[in-house]
Amino acid sequence: MSGDGGRVLIAGIGNIFLGDDAFGVEVVRRLRDAALPAGVEVSDYGIRGMHLAYDLLDGRHDVLVMVDALPMDEPPGTLAVLQVDLDDPGWTLRPADVLAAPAADGHGMDPESVLRLLCSLGGSVGRVLVVGCQPAVLDERMELSALVSGAVDEAVRTVLRIAREESARLATAGQRQEIRSAAEKGVTADA
Repeated sequence: MSGDGGRVLIAGIGNIFLGDDAFGVEVVRRLRDAALPAGVEVSDYGIRGMHLAYDLLDGRHDVLVMVDALPMDEPPGTLAVLQVDLDDPGWTLRPADVLAAPAADGHGMDPESVLRLLCSLGGSVGRVLVVGCQPAVLDERMELSALVSGAVDEAVRTVLRIAREESARLATAGQRQEIRSAAEKGVTADA
C-alpha cells in the first residue's frame, strides 16, 4: 500500500467511435469535475488498454475501478458492479499460452486482456472492480444509445460511492498498519 493511505484509479475504457462502447469514457468525462476523495485519480484510457496495464505496473494504485460497456445478457442500460479475483490462477498465462496467443493489439484490449497482461508482467493491484453497463448499440457512431445514455448518471453516482468507500477502506487499513508498526517498535499511543 502506498504511504498516503492508498490510491484508487478510476479508468474509463471504450471506443468513442463505436456507440455504447464509449460508456466508460463518458462516465469518467463527467467525473472530472466531481469532488473526489484524496488519493482518487480519474483517467480516460479509451482504447489504450496496454497503457493502463503499464501504468499499473508501478504499484502506485491499490484499487482499480474500470468503467466499461460490458456484455452481461441483460437489458441494455443495465448496470452492474463486479469484483475481479486476481488471485485466481486463470489470470496467469503459462509460457505455452503466451506462445499460442496472438500478439496483443494495443488499441483493442478489453479489460480482461489488460488484467491478464498486468499479471503476466508481474504486476498486481490489490482490488479490481468493474462498473459495467450492458450496451445496446456497438455500431460505428459517435453517440450513446438512449438506454445507455440514461444509465450514465446512475453510473457516475455508483463510481463516486465506490471511490468514497474504497478511499475510506484504504485509509482505515493504513491507520491500522501504522498502529501495528508502532506497536512492533514498542511505541504506544501514550508515549
